[in-house]
Amino acid sequence: MKSIITFFTALLIGSTLLAQKNTDLPKTSKTLAIESNIGTIEASIDLTKIVDDKAPVTIIPERFKQDTVIYRMPKVIPGTYAISDFGNFIDDFKAYDKKGREMDFTKKDENSWMIPNATKLRKITYLVNDTFDVENTKGIATPFSPSGTNIEGNNCLLNLHGFIGYFEGFQNNQYQLEIVSESKFNRASALQQVGEEFSKDSLTAIRNYYAARYFDITDNPIMYGDFETEEFQVGDIKVVLSVYSPNKIYKTKDFTETIYKMMEAQKEYLGDINSTARYDVFLYLSEMNETSPSGFGALEHHTSTVVVMPESMPIEALESSMIDIVSHEFFHIVTPLTIHSEDVHYFDYYEPTFSKHLWLYEGITEYFATHFQIHQGLVSEKEFYTKIMSKIQNASIYDDTMSFTEMSENVIASPYQENYANVYEKGALIGMCLDIMLREESDGQRGILSLMKELSLKYGKNLPFEDDKLFDEIVEMTYPSLREFFDNHVIGNTPIDYEYYFEIVGLEFSEGLVETNYIMNNGALILEPNANGTITFTDMVLENSFWKEQGALPGDVIAVINGTPVSMESAEQIFTEVYMWEPGPEVEVKLLRGDEDIIIKTELTQSYTKGNGLQPVKDASAVKLEIRDSWLKG
Repeated sequence: MKSIITFFTALLIGSTLLAQKNTDLPKTSKTLAIESNIGTIEASIDLTKIVDDKAPVTIIPERFKQDTVIYRMPKVIPGTYAISDFGNFIDDFKAYDKKGREMDFTKKDENSWMIPNATKLRKITYLVNDTFDVENTKGIATPFSPSGTNIEGNNCLLNLHGFIGYFEGFQNNQYQLEIVSESKFNRASALQQVGEEFSKDSLTAIRNYYAARYFDITDNPIMYGDFETEEFQVGDIKVVLSVYSPNKIYKTKDFTETIYKMMEAQKEYLGDINSTARYDVFLYLSEMNETSPSGFGALEHHTSTVVVMPESMPIEALESSMIDIVSHEFFHIVTPLTIHSEDVHYFDYYEPTFSKHLWLYEGITEYFATHFQIHQGLVSEKEFYTKIMSKIQNASIYDDTMSFTEMSENVIASPYQENYANVYEKGALIGMCLDIMLREESDGQRGILSLMKELSLKYGKNLPFEDDKLFDEIVEMTYPSLREFFDNHVIGNTPIDYEYYFEIVGLEFSEGLVETNYIMNNGALILEPNANGTITFTDMVLENSFWKEQGALPGDVIAVINGTPVSMESAEQIFTEVYMWEPGPEVEVKLLRGDEDIIIKTELTQSYTKGNGLQPVKDASAVKLEIRDSWLKG
């Protein structure tokens, strides 16, 4: 998962997810619990009968031999590290016997329905609510947008874990999925389609899909409706790009070249690491109204990724964000999709346990998404150093003494959930340090990517590693110095001295002007909310070159941005977009200074603030230059 973090939300108006980590279920019992078989489970979603953004679902299992069964919707899904409770979006649940009579059942909790007399069960039916519609409703917790569902007349984003559940103990059973829709609807999915038929009037289409087990249901999103699709080839991978732009502002052609160049560079970077034959990118652009999704970012799957971004973003900013986001998700084919622990491989959707190794799954993935850009010549050294410094600055807002392994194992509980986003900052920096250490120890012959290749050969997508043994295995495969690093900075709570690792490659911190964004200086917000519901600039606005040049002053109320009034209710969406602004487009901002209206209408220029930058050391030794060259280009 890659989330575009709105630091304004995270620090000031974000909610905390509380949950208890359940460790009572041993991994061995998880594997044994899904060996039973009742044949193929039939599932049907009828998109021609949507009412009030609710879609009817029918589930037909083959005959049960046991007296009682439990049907569950996922509480947590793979790739996310927070509670989703998809059962909260199920209405009108009913169970029927073979004669069509309703059967008794008991709703055990948010996500579970217990059905007695299961030997008589023929089918269950229910309605699925749209999660996007209620994302901005106060007091309602909703899934991260790219894992959510959209159900409306002209577009249906079918993250199937929001529609289809499983019978406890039967997660390994095959699924036959039927989707009924208007025949004019476009559709896209990496899930295998095995059949298609049309009504006599050709207005309705029935398409059938096959999933080998429940995991394949959760791993293959589908999009139906009025959207554009374009296919292109990147080496031996067929890439399918699907773009839903509700106001038709963007088309697939606006992103094809960017995605093509990026994925071509990624394949070159990965080399002989096995990849997929097809990869789908679903881009859902949000209108940013009361029924639109507001959790911007992406969720990865084995052969696809779902991206949610604001439709109002300028094309330059969207392209830049797509490079960062989609490259991150695509690199997940290395980890955790190929290299992962038992907690991931035998994922429990109801009582999940979490691996210690988010530094690997999200941190290394984010490092690859940053490092491949300099390795493949997509950014300059200066731009790469700026990205690294940005991660150091962003990481500073989190608890730098928190054990990464402890945070990973307890990620859905407080205070760990509040620090989760540090996996994209300090997690990536952990990857950088390991990469530099491996380059130094091997005289430039090995790095973190080659280590991941070795691990992928040892394990692979069908063989998980033991969570508690990974550090020992990596040290045995590499060098003793990594043991000390893991003990101190990943398992332990000692902050990393980044200067030490930069010195190895002949780099040093330097004071001066550094690039920043439009709501922060060095990771610190330049705006704050007030008790009266307004949002004002702090004294730090004077140290942000863009706003200083526009005449903004401490205490100015930020009233309107690009035509949208700013309030505590709209702040999350608005300042997420401002956080992602890029130089180039024109913006219009209205400030209130006492009784005076201050109108700023200008083209965005790069903003700078005072801080530490990263630059090459003059007269660095030949050895350090060789290691740096290996690190950046090797």
